[in-house]
Amino acid sequence: MAQSAHRAAAPPPLGTPPRVVVLGGAGFLGRHLRTAFRGTGAEVISVSRPRLAGPDQDAPTRDRHLALDLATVRPQELAETLAGLAPDTVVNAAGAVWKTTDRHMRMANTELVTTLVDAVRKLPRRPRLIQLGTIHEYGAAAAGAIGEAMPATPMNFYGESKLQATRTVLDAARAGELDGVVLRVANVIGPGAPADSLLGGIAARLNALGPGPDAVETELALAPLEALRDFVDVSDVAEAVLAAAHAASADVTGQVINVGSGRVVHVRQVVRRLIELSGLPVRLVEDGAGAAPRRQVNSLELDITKARRLLRWEPRRDLDESLSGLLTAAGSLGGRR
Repeated sequence: MAQSAHRAAAPPPLGTPPRVVVLGGAGFLGRHLRTAFRGTGAEVISVSRPRLAGPDQDAPTRDRHLALDLATVRPQELAETLAGLAPDTVVNAAGAVWKTTDRHMRMANTELVTTLVDAVRKLPRRPRLIQLGTIHEYGAAAAGAIGEAMPATPMNFYGESKLQATRTVLDAARAGELDGVVLRVANVIGPGAPADSLLGGIAARLNALGPGPDAVETELALAPLEALRDFVDVSDVAEAVLAAAHAASADVTGQVINVGSGRVVHVRQVVRRLIELSGLPVRLVEDGAGAAPRRQVNSLELDITKARRLLRWEPRRDLDESLSGLLTAAGSLGGRR
C-alpha cells in the first residue's frame, strides 16, 4: 500500500473523550448514531443543513450542532471546519434517498463524498472515516445472500450515486491517503423512520387514523408488495458503526462491510405485521396486484459473515421490535397493542 505524505500531529491529551463528527446528524440515522456514540462517552458534533442543525426532537443533549449545507459546501470550507474540530471519527450519514432529483442525489451522495475525502486527506491528525453505503449499490441480486465480492451493478440512480461515493472512499483508503471504511447497509427501519420511506409513511398514515372504540375498517391502498428485502434495525446499524469506529485499522481500512439482518422477509408480510401491531382495523389493498404476469421475485439479502468476523458485530433486534419502535415513535402504537 502506498504511503501518504500525511503530517503527524500531537494526539489529544490523556483522558480526553474521543470526538466524533456525524455528517447528517439531524437525520434518521444521524440521530441514532449520536445517541450511540454519546453512550460511549464520546464528544459528538452534529453537522447538518441550517434548517436542521438546531435542537431536534431528541431530549436536550450535550451535542454540538453546526449548520452547514453539505450538498453545496466548498471543499476548503469543509476542510477548515473539520480541521477546527479535530475529530477522531467522521461518520457520513448525510445523503438523499426519497422524493428528490437525480441532480440532488448526485450532489448529496457523490459530490459531497468527493469533497469529504479531499478534506479528510488534508487533516493534520487522521480520523477514521466511515461512509454509509447501501445495499442498492449491488443492484439485481443472484439467488441467495450477497457477499461483498459480488460485482456492484446498480439498477437505479440512487444506487449508482452511492456506488461512486463508495469507490471514492475505497480508492483513497487503499492508496494510503486516509483511514476509511464503507458499511453497505440494508433497508433500515426503527423509531423515526422518515415518512417518505415505505414503512415510515405507513406508520404516519396509521397514526393519522388515530384510536377510537367506534373505528370502522379502513383500506390502506399500496402498490403491489412483491419484493423480498433485508431489513435491519437502526440501533443495530448504530452498533455496527460503533464497532467500525473502534476496530483496528488493519482489519477495516479500505474494506466494504455488509450490515444487515442476514435474512430476507417478504415486504407484504412486513406491512401486514406493522398493521397488526398498530391494533387498528385496517385492511391492506394492493392496487394492481396479480394483474400483470408473475415475474421472478426481486430479492436482496446481505451476507453479513464479514461483519461478524471483522467487526465482531451481529444484529440483535427482531422485526417486531423494530416495527413496534417505529409505531411508538410515530404515535401509532400507544396502548392498543
